[in-house]
Amino acid sequence: MSAEAIAIDSIREDHIESFHKALDTVSRERKYLTFLEAPPLESVRTFVLDMIENGHPQVVAVAGGDVVGWCDIRRYPQPTHAHCGTLGMGIIPGYREKGLGTRLIRAAVGQARDRGFHRVELHVHADNLRAIALYEKVGFVREGVARDAVRIDGRYIDSIGMAVVFG
Repeated sequence: MSAEAIAIDSIREDHIESFHKALDTVSRERKYLTFLEAPPLESVRTFVLDMIENGHPQVVAVAGGDVVGWCDIRRYPQPTHAHCGTLGMGIIPGYREKGLGTRLIRAAVGQARDRGFHRVELHVHADNLRAIALYEKVGFVREGVARDAVRIDGRYIDSIGMAVVFG
């Protein structure tokens, strides 16, 4: 299936179970996310329904009815930080290197801009060079490094903080 044939849509309630499966798949790779497995389905359902209800950008890539990737931006709840959101994303194996990451992040960041966000930030594992290149390509700038911020299977990984600020 070509990348162009994969739909990028705002998440809907009927995507939740498939999104949970995709999140679990990427989490269990133990190298890209801070999750080592997806939270329980009901926790993910609560998260997604809250994202929808509160207008937080969350888009999914859907191939053959299944979620194969996602990008979400959660606005911070504190009034002093409510102009900011934090971005998370993932794409399951077999769908990477097809331009989906660019399409997902542009859709979510576009929604964030349209919804009045001023800043979107993220943290990426320093050894995830493909993700860093994607984030830089769409305008994110490196802001700092948190040394040994992540520990997976006894291995410490630096985390790079990045952000995009809208005009």
